[in-house]
Amino acid sequence: MSAALAEVQARIAAAAHAASRDPAAVTLVAVSKTHGADRVEELLRAGQRVFGENRVQEAQAKFPELKTRYPDLELHLIGPLQTNKARDAVALFDVIESVDRPKLASELSREMAKQGKRPACFVQINTGEEEQKAGIAPGEADAFIRACIEEHKLPVVGVMCIPPADEEPALHFALLAKIAQRNGLKQISMGMSADYETAVRFGATHVRVGSALFGARGVAA
Repeated sequence: MSAALAEVQARIAAAAHAASRDPAAVTLVAVSKTHGADRVEELLRAGQRVFGENRVQEAQAKFPELKTRYPDLELHLIGPLQTNKARDAVALFDVIESVDRPKLASELSREMAKQGKRPACFVQINTGEEEQKAGIAPGEADAFIRACIEEHKLPVVGVMCIPPADEEPALHFALLAKIAQRNGLKQISMGMSADYETAVRFGATHVRVGSALFGARGVAA
């Protein structure tokens, strides 16, 4: 796995240089969903410190003990968040990348105030306006981001998207970058194993890479 990590890091660096960007400005989020704590620890031993999980319950089973042993581990929630899991998400995650509706924003705000813990937030944009996919519509993004910051007092630092699988991702990455820019947000989470180099060229500050690091789900890399 250390070889896979080195290869992904090298590709990120090459894509950043090609876009006249500093590779250090791009954070690799290792997507560890469906992989056990032992696989996560392999990457931790290789030096990786930022991980992404899709489900609160799965992350709760793996990461509390790892966080105790690796205090600099940073955990991102990158999957849809049910409102009734907001309390657990605030308690466990350092970053919540999937803020996508007013009810969730309100609940996260309440939980942050209650727990005295403020994980950084990304607003998820449904750039392809796909009915089955989470995220706020692009046309509603500016007003929702403003409400998250001003009304709900959430620590919104950026935006996130998952482009449609059958469309050119560059178009969606460009759209997300524009939304971030006009809202004064510095962080952009976009790009996965198949397209993270393209995402870096379009300004991604975070790329979410799973299979290129871990291999196919449940299969040794």
